[in-house]
Amino acid sequence: MTGSPGRITLWGIEVFVATAEERSITAAARRLGASPSAVSQQLTNLEAALDATLLFRSARPVTLTPAGEAFRRRAQSILNEAAQARAELAVADAPALTRLRLGVIEDFEADVTPRLLTRMSDVLSDCRFLLETGASHFLHDQLDAEALDVIVAAEMGAPQPWAEVHPILTEGLVVATQRGSIAPGADLLAQLKTRPMVQYTTRHYMGRLIDNHLEQQNLRLDHRFELDSYHAILALVGGGTGWTILPPLALLRARRLMSQLDIFPLPFAPLSRRIVLTARAGILGDVPSQIASNLRALLSAMAAEINHSDYPWLADSVKIAPDA
Repeated sequence: MTGSPGRITLWGIEVFVATAEERSITAAARRLGASPSAVSQQLTNLEAALDATLLFRSARPVTLTPAGEAFRRRAQSILNEAAQARAELAVADAPALTRLRLGVIEDFEADVTPRLLTRMSDVLSDCRFLLETGASHFLHDQLDAEALDVIVAAEMGAPQPWAEVHPILTEGLVVATQRGSIAPGADLLAQLKTRPMVQYTTRHYMGRLIDNHLEQQNLRLDHRFELDSYHAILALVGGGTGWTILPPLALLRARRLMSQLDIFPLPFAPLSRRIVLTARAGILGDVPSQIASNLRALLSAMAAEINHSDYPWLADSVKIAPDA
């Protein structure tokens, strides 16, 4: 292409990388917290500055041109260098931390997050805490867009090159059924196959993880309900509508419903998820590791308070990571 030379901006490069990774201008805009028209304009400006077409935007999904493939490698290196520069400047000349934007999965909302904030307010006495609660994929998007500083969420694939990751816990998913509805000693999977499954929404990472695992087991299970609320799912299960697969932390959030439920390990290949703390490496000094350490200690203390005779499946299903 032929165009007038322009200025290559770091924002334009971030927009290009996001679009290349998402394969969609709309998805890139959502990830960056911008409008699709703004993303499209940045791509146009960048292509004009480089005098090259980087993307086939009319394709679905959006694909890279040969020039785009070549520039993508350089673009990622530029972003990595910029992130490293910010980290070095922050360490060299940063004042005491006065604001922390923290994102935490909904599973910790009721019991864990308030205690963690209380602990960290003592450690970071001059810091103002801004909390965002949501699903893991949403929190990762917010961290990518630099709208959050630290997130505690399910691990979703390999970490970004700019990220530091601190393990918190690993939990093996379990089956929940209406209390007394499963015949003891009989084949659990055979009984489940005769009943509808109440499924966690595949619009979220957890639902997709479960759905993919079932496909790998060649299981096609009937389901009429696909919900994004563990409380609603467990209320349906407790009422006899069906059964479900979910992480143990979700059960601990719905303790009032536990008297209506029976819990079993998965009657096929196990499935687990890892909860981690993720932040941009070097930006906050040792604050991410402090938060992770406090969170692991808090979870260990809470586990010690639980009467395991009420939750016999808990010890085998949830493993808190050792402190680094």
